[in-house]
Amino acid sequence: MTSGSGRRAAGELEGSVLGILGAAERPLTPGEVRAALDTGPGGPLARTTVVTILTRLLDKGVVVRTPAGRAFAYAPVTDLATMAADRMRAVLDREPDRRSVLARFVSRLDQDDERHLRELLDRAGTDPPDERAPGDPGRGTVPGDRA
Repeated sequence: MTSGSGRRAAGELEGSVLGILGAAERPLTPGEVRAALDTGPGGPLARTTVVTILTRLLDKGVVVRTPAGRAFAYAPVTDLATMAADRMRAVLDREPDRRSVLARFVSRLDQDDERHLRELLDRAGTDPPDERAPGDPGRGTVPGDRA
């Protein structure tokens, strides 16, 4: 989403960069990320802008970088679904009335998402202990989401 001035909304570029890195089969250099970005109405991004975004993501711990010739190449620490789940959990953790937040979230799901969530919750209680997330006793892994 862009503002009326043609500038991108806060966080939109970070999300786009993470999407590009997550879809790539290998770490990407800032130049490769820049080439893959949809330039949008503001025109092509400066290389320094892309480097700044990648540095911010590195500082947040969501990407890693490795030497690639005279530059660095960047890759996400985890897959996009896990990053989204972590963001959702962080939002929930900040709320004092978790029960109401969860209730409102579920009430806004479409029928397919609600059915899928019910299936996941039903299966979470039946996963063997070795398939549960580390440090999260009683919580199962997402079925079909194994590496």
